[in-house]
Amino acid sequence: MKLSICTDVMADLSFTDMLDKCIELGVEGIEMTGGGWSPASHFRADELLADKSLLNKKMREIEARGLNIAALNCSGNPLDPGGLGERHRKEIEQTIRLAGEIGIKKVVTMSGLPAAAPGDSVPNWLVYTKSWPEEMPERDRYQWEDCAFPYWHGLVKLADEVGVEKYALENFSAMLVWNPETLFRLRDEVGPKVGMNLDPSHLFWKGACPIAAARALGDAIHHVHGKDTRIERGLADVNGLLELREVTDVVNRAWNYVAVGAGHDLQWWKEFFSVVRMLGYNDWVSLEMEDFTMSTEAGIQSSIDALQQTISK
Repeated sequence: MKLSICTDVMADLSFTDMLDKCIELGVEGIEMTGGGWSPASHFRADELLADKSLLNKKMREIEARGLNIAALNCSGNPLDPGGLGERHRKEIEQTIRLAGEIGIKKVVTMSGLPAAAPGDSVPNWLVYTKSWPEEMPERDRYQWEDCAFPYWHGLVKLADEVGVEKYALENFSAMLVWNPETLFRLRDEVGPKVGMNLDPSHLFWKGACPIAAARALGDAIHHVHGKDTRIERGLADVNGLLELREVTDVVNRAWNYVAVGAGHDLQWWKEFFSVVRMLGYNDWVSLEMEDFTMSTEAGIQSSIDALQQTISK
């Protein structure tokens, strides 16, 4: 396994300064974003597809420092029924085409979340039960069979055309694919090119065990994000883990995204990476930093220190 970093955490730095910072931090790879919810300040797909000289210049800068591109990322909601979905579909496709252009075999993205019925204007995350009300089974069928399956069949075809080998779908919230079971529901339909970007942080607050999830996924693990979550003692016991507060309201939230090691100790992370490696994944672990309990710089350094001690090299 090798350590990379999601460069969005350094969005305030220029491309050149970001690369130099990565060298300073001691990471070997970079995961850059082509569009979607990200400002994509370092490697925007539409700009680079339109300007090959700029693309070649950036690739030379990366190579000159001995860095590798771990993956391209375009995280968003391509199944949103409105204009956002249209924009994200376009930017995901551009990111896939850019990956093909530069020989990157893996694209990290999200499954998308549609509305629950034709004509609805808002995505709807169905996570309660199909037992009632009586329209729930049809809403579930619509989301998967009418929205997700056709879209992802199309993306698999695009990957074949441009030479991308793997889609790694993050097990994010408010997405159709958010755990191993939902990943396999899509994968069984469209094929093994679709796998999971296994991010432990999202599984913790859902009450799942990332190590058990890894065992269930097996060779469907296509990518790993290094990010931790802390369940806040006392607060989660009162209101449970479903949390709507702003992520910056860290004192009052039932759980928070934190630097690696600030939610689960290094022994847990050693076991996690050991199991993931045992199952056959021997590729990049990309640090994501979304800890609002400390400075960005401190969170990055703390996480890198923890990951360098725990990933199975």
